Amino acid sequence: MFYICLMIEIINDLTSGFTPILDKAIVGKDYCPVDMSSANTELNLEMLSNPSDHHQYLQKYLNQNNAKVAYGGYLEQRALYDRSNHFQGTDDLDKRNIHLGIDLWCEAGTTVHAPLSGVIHSFQNNKNFGDYGPTIILQHQVKSFSTHTLYGHLSLESLEGKVVGQSIMAGEAIGTLGVPEVNGDYAPHLHFQIVINMQNKRGDYPGVSSKSMLDFYQKNCPDPNLILKII
Repeated sequence: MFYICLMIEIINDLTSGFTPILDKAIVGKDYCPVDMSSANTELNLEMLSNPSDHHQYLQKYLNQNNAKVAYGGYLEQRALYDRSNHFQGTDDLDKRNIHLGIDLWCEAGTTVHAPLSGVIHSFQNNKNFGDYGPTIILQHQVKSFSTHTLYGHLSLESLEGKVVGQSIMAGEAIGTLGVPEVNGDYAPHLHFQIVINMQNKRGDYPGVSSKSMLDFYQKNCPDPNLILKII
């Protein structure tokens, strides 16, 4: 527990205020929180199963809030994953429906920037229905520790020219948001996640937890807003 508390403190100290991760023309006041949990009765499975309808819902929400990016979702329990066998378990405790990252919903093609300097740990196209699609993972050395950040639902072009071990500077563009046809069949958005221990995984790491595994994943994947500080 001491190690986890220390890592959270170190990660929080990496940034001192709002840290852009999308197109730098989008500033802090352009973000607004959104509830994508099962408690939001406006979101039914039929809408969530159609990325175009879901995107229209989000665009209307953004217009109503005079915003450009809708964000949120850390530890949010969602019905969104009920549409895919990729997340189903043997029972309610094993079904994966608790979100471990923060989602930033906006337009496909929006540029994604690294919030911290690091190197490319791994990347791949995760093609399961409802999965990340094109994904990049960066590794960051922090004092005597290392941690990782994961960027999911990117465009295929985001993977072009990438090399494991490639240096990435804070603020550098690393990709763009993908369309539903390549991003796992979602309304366009970035899934951003902190992963302390990659558990020998490469190009992929669970972004959704079951209730039975939540204690472990909550410790290994702390709140991404420790870095972004959107609010």
